[in-house]
Amino acid sequence: MAASPALSTVERFRPVVARAVTTTLAAVPDGMEGAVLAELARAAASTGRGLAFIARDSERLQAISEALAFFAPDLAPLTLPAWDVMPYDRVSPNPVIAARRMATLARLARPGPGAKPPLVLTTVNAAAQRLPAKALVAKSLWSAVPGNDVDIAVLARWLEDNGYMRTSTVREAGEYAIRGGIVDLFAPGSKAPVRLDFFGDTLESIRAFDPETQRTTGQLKRLDLVPMSEVVLTPATIKRFRENYVARFGAPSRDDVLYQAVSEGRRHPGLEHWLPLFHDHLDTLFDYLGDAAVVLDREAKEAFEARLAEARDHYDARKEAVGH
Repeated sequence: MAASPALSTVERFRPVVARAVTTTLAAVPDGMEGAVLAELARAAASTGRGLAFIARDSERLQAISEALAFFAPDLAPLTLPAWDVMPYDRVSPNPVIAARRMATLARLARPGPGAKPPLVLTTVNAAAQRLPAKALVAKSLWSAVPGNDVDIAVLARWLEDNGYMRTSTVREAGEYAIRGGIVDLFAPGSKAPVRLDFFGDTLESIRAFDPETQRTTGQLKRLDLVPMSEVVLTPATIKRFRENYVARFGAPSRDDVLYQAVSEGRRHPGLEHWLPLFHDHLDTLFDYLGDAAVVLDREAKEAFEARLAEARDHYDARKEAVGH
């Protein structure tokens, strides 16, 4: 099917995003992909469905995001970036990327009242990776409104379990600070940190503030927090990790720093690569998307095959290193 600006209408694109229809869009002029994608998203939304675009790589994702912002500034896409580390690596993904991923997964897992069908932008690498179960992410959110009774110690424990870092002054996403009856924190997906003011156990106010000047910039009626990482360290997940680890690798040695760190509830570099051991099962992005229409970028299949080959190579390399 040929697509051009003249065809970019909701009525023309609605059949393309209808259930169980597979269509190839060809002859889309360079630079017009954003316009076509915007009309596809609107057509899908008119039928009550979301839409996901899977780019072949992160550079292509950035280009499509910018084009979409130009042609359809009214749309608010959710972005699911891929990790910036290799499969089976010994380092963790960038915390900012991890936070953006969790913010998107949380929005998909629990959309909220009156939410519109989502428009999701992601990459082949991100779509190929397993994720924490959708139901689990939906349950892991922490919410509060002024007037709620909140135990600051319980909140601090939730923040620690979910990958937040305690600091003296909050400036970056994923940080929190406690000073008496005041809790500052910077949640994933938020444009600014917030300050929670308590009187005893009662949450009196939620205020956004400028991290540089520390001055209040606005009042919030509600706060929804999501984990900073796909690996959450709770007594249940630690127990599951220990059991799965021993079942697969046998009794750990005394110098097994990964096993020791997790057992003590500490986050170890590269912990996220052991995600399957913390869960009974994992979901895919498509479990989160439900019946959303999916648009594949050109050369997506080749990119997927390259990713699988890369994962196999890194697995073999790690296995050989352990053998030596």
